[in-house]
Amino acid sequence: MHSLFGASKAAADLVAQEYGRYFGMNTCIFRGGCLTGPSHSGVELHGFLSYLVKVALTGGTYSVFGYKAKQVRDNIHSYDVVRAMEEFAANPRPGEVYNLGGGRANSISMLEAIALIAETTGKSLNWKYVNENRKADHICYISDLRKFESHYPNWKLTKNLDAIFQEIIASQQTQQTQSVTG
Repeated sequence: MHSLFGASKAAADLVAQEYGRYFGMNTCIFRGGCLTGPSHSGVELHGFLSYLVKVALTGGTYSVFGYKAKQVRDNIHSYDVVRAMEEFAANPRPGEVYNLGGGRANSISMLEAIALIAETTGKSLNWKYVNENRKADHICYISDLRKFESHYPNWKLTKNLDAIFQEIIASQQTQQTQSVTG
């Protein structure tokens, strides 16, 4: 099963590949893991790290959907995404498809993320478990970066999970302070 969101991404993926192959255009498809960073405005069903931090800091209740809260995602900082685009733009290849995420090094389960936020912020997250997982969701998504790294050896992940969490937490805390004083 595919979500409508997933189906639209798959359609765009194929169109971009075929423009590259048919017309030799320097198209590129980045199949992203969880793209995130300090300015990410996550919502309940997308952008889980930023939304998780927001709920933890504001004292709301986070809903975990299915998989016994053990679902795993890899996370890549927006800076590293932009650097990948810059590398591709400097030496493009027609119709290429790359996985682009945090890989194994930047992967984390929901339970691990909840614990890390509590450890980092000193605030325990109020969360509830919803037994049904999201439709068309995966239990585990970890990007294989080897193809991109072999084509663009100057590119490397520069932001690890600790840095990503620190930046998101600092940004959320700043936003909260500004909304209180503003």
